[in-house]
Amino acid sequence: MLSTYTYPRYAHHRPAEIERPGEVPRHPVIVVGAGPVGLAAAIDLAMQGTRVLLLDDDDTVSVGSRGLCYAKRALEILDRIGCGDPVVDKGVTWNVGRTFYGNDEVFRFNLLPEADHHRPGMVNLQQYYLEEYLVKRASELPNLELRWKNKVVGVTPAGNGARIEVEAAEGRYALDADWLIVADGARSPIRRQLGLDIEGKVFQDRFLIADVVMKADFPAERWFWFDPPFHPGQSVLLHREADNVWRIDFQLGWDADPEAEKQPERVIPRIRAMLGLEREFELEWVSVYTFQCRRMQSFRHGRVLFVGDAAHQVSPFGARGANSGLQDTDNLVWKLKLVMDGKAPEKLLDTYSDERVFAADENLLNSTRSTDFITPKSQVSRDFRNAVLTLAREHAFARALVNSGRLSVPAHLTGSALNTPDTETFEGSMHPGAPLADAPVRHQGRDAWLLAHTGHHFALLLFVASPADIDAGTRETIHSLADAAIPVRTLIVSQLDGDAPAGATLVVDHQGVAAKRLDARPGTAYLLRPDQHVAARWRRLDAAAVRAALARATCNA
Repeated sequence: MLSTYTYPRYAHHRPAEIERPGEVPRHPVIVVGAGPVGLAAAIDLAMQGTRVLLLDDDDTVSVGSRGLCYAKRALEILDRIGCGDPVVDKGVTWNVGRTFYGNDEVFRFNLLPEADHHRPGMVNLQQYYLEEYLVKRASELPNLELRWKNKVVGVTPAGNGARIEVEAAEGRYALDADWLIVADGARSPIRRQLGLDIEGKVFQDRFLIADVVMKADFPAERWFWFDPPFHPGQSVLLHREADNVWRIDFQLGWDADPEAEKQPERVIPRIRAMLGLEREFELEWVSVYTFQCRRMQSFRHGRVLFVGDAAHQVSPFGARGANSGLQDTDNLVWKLKLVMDGKAPEKLLDTYSDERVFAADENLLNSTRSTDFITPKSQVSRDFRNAVLTLAREHAFARALVNSGRLSVPAHLTGSALNTPDTETFEGSMHPGAPLADAPVRHQGRDAWLLAHTGHHFALLLFVASPADIDAGTRETIHSLADAAIPVRTLIVSQLDGDAPAGATLVVDHQGVAAKRLDARPGTAYLLRPDQHVAARWRRLDAAAVRAALARATCNA
């Protein structure tokens, strides 16, 4: 098959521990698995000054057709860790999805119906590119060591960490970790070795993935067909990727023979029936998969923390796998850093599991509903689905019921114990627990984005008409929050330009978009967590209220 990508081979170095048998060095954090989620976790920790060891049993990026769609929130997280630009630059940007029943379009959606966002609703990019960019970013951080061809073969948890047995070409050695982050994928050898359950549903259907290289003038949109004439009785999904690669998913049914269906003589006729005999194409990748919706009961087991597919798995419809995994790391890392620094109790890490189990359940529910609609398992379900699709051609109420995969959106952690409830009325969706919406601003006379000035630390957004309006008491509050044991950095969001108070950063909301999205007026203040979720908000700044909300958000209350 044609290959549009040259896989890098990363150098393996003889582990120093092989030369010192009997010695077991201790590491603050060990991450297992150099996929997107493990790499993101390691990079985020290293950027905050933590020494990290990342182990992987391979010496290259993921092979073949894996993750593809990266949603707006995932792109914002990648921005924060220094990888957003290459992903967006290389990938295929899209916002519009179209759903067909037979030959007729019955439903259309727009992931980003409003303007003034830095990132698009979705970017399509082959997973191997994302991993390559993340590896490059990891190599830039001197406190992050990445060991290729070092396979973890045993984990023994302890009260103060975990003992890890590693196998390299030169032999076995042992490491101790204060904290172990497990990102070793859906089959997670570590999860199995520890005897930890993952529960849920395996769907009895099979899909064929075909990555096809061709030049086509189809728009950069998501197209999904129910019962198309070229694949009757089944469904088909079409996505554009980088390098003129197109992802085509064909529903096969549970009785299909996976090995037979992967053969070119079975794949090529299906594609020709879809594209027409005149269109030239080449196969790059073919595989057959069965999907599942499952999760662990808890993502934290003492000092062993599970992230990504190791903790939860969803069907590919909705692009919820990698996107959810990146949000896992976004939630975990700041909490782990505070605990490691002795600034928060370990129970803060229990909220990682609580919040991300909530998010996983939301993903599992949506993914299961999508899968049940796409692959009905009874005649009654099939009749209902087909009736919905027929009515959707003419009736808006039916279009709302069409489900070809509700696409990934960030979890709004409205029920989190870390939130401080509102005491005043606000409009809009930026309630405690919500991820901060981006907005265009100006910083030092240049165009910028609001989210670029938050993240990695607690931030206080303070809205003012003009920096000249900030009184001495407010300046003292800004200074005292910045000097606290857990620093809170103030971002002044002003209608007018001017000089920021000492210890604060000033951005100008020149279009008023930030104030509108946050329902803010002069005096309004928002406390943001390091993962850019809203922790609390007020109509006027009160230092005691900010400190109380900070204590609550860090389990120090």
